[in-house]
Amino acid sequence: MRILKNIFLALVAVIVIGTIGFTFWLRDRYVVPILSYHHVGVPSGTKWRLNTVSEKSFDYQMNFIKRHGFQVISLADLVEGIKQGREFARNTVVLTFDDGYEDNYKYAFPILKKYEYPATIFLISDYVGQPGFLTWDEIKEMEKYNILAGAHTRHHAYLPRSTPTEAQDEIAGSKKIIEDNLGHSIDYFCYPTGGFTEDIKGLVKQAGYKAAVTTNRGKGRFNLDLYQLKRVHMNNTDDQYSGLIMWFKLSGYYNSFRHFKRGGGLHHQVLYD
Repeated sequence: MRILKNIFLALVAVIVIGTIGFTFWLRDRYVVPILSYHHVGVPSGTKWRLNTVSEKSFDYQMNFIKRHGFQVISLADLVEGIKQGREFARNTVVLTFDDGYEDNYKYAFPILKKYEYPATIFLISDYVGQPGFLTWDEIKEMEKYNILAGAHTRHHAYLPRSTPTEAQDEIAGSKKIIEDNLGHSIDYFCYPTGGFTEDIKGLVKQAGYKAAVTTNRGKGRFNLDLYQLKRVHMNNTDDQYSGLIMWFKLSGYYNSFRHFKRGGGLHHQVLYD
């Protein structure tokens, strides 16, 4: 009996010590989740698209953030906080959208206004005004509600496969085009399909951007490098399992359990970046 008691006490001690150790391990691994969206909503009569979150699911996700007390801050506030070494509250989240699809205005914008959430939409500058993409007037209207523009190259070029001259034009050129049309500085950049190299990062800095976002590429899990901020890709199914997936993605510890890809490597499913 004494042996069993000692074994039981030893197991309890291992569990307690393990729990304490795991808690301390997690404590220094919190990263403000930067959520990444593409299409929102499926217009009537069209087929379901990859990289799409339905209007209903998007509303659920934004409401989940509100109901559970998360604070949505702008990408600019996050970047400034990282620069200052600020410790963010562990219920903080940032919203971003890639490519500048027109459905962001039709379906996401009303929901973002309803919850009064700031966001950043990374525009493919030369696609603005083309069928299926935002117009400059729509972008200007959204900016009145703190849904601000960032740059996503001129033609959605995969930068690691571009020549230095091409990459510079895509990076700096998109910044200039968007600034000329909106009349203010564009400070944040998004690598198409998440791909970058150290040289590409250098061109982004040289162009005058304050920070750049990727997907789950590059080294470092804690978003200390402002020019390779990792984001959390959001899906239409994240509202399943009683919100458990949402909890995990919003926890701030998602990066600690992800398998990262090399910065310049092609994603095995490019559409999901």
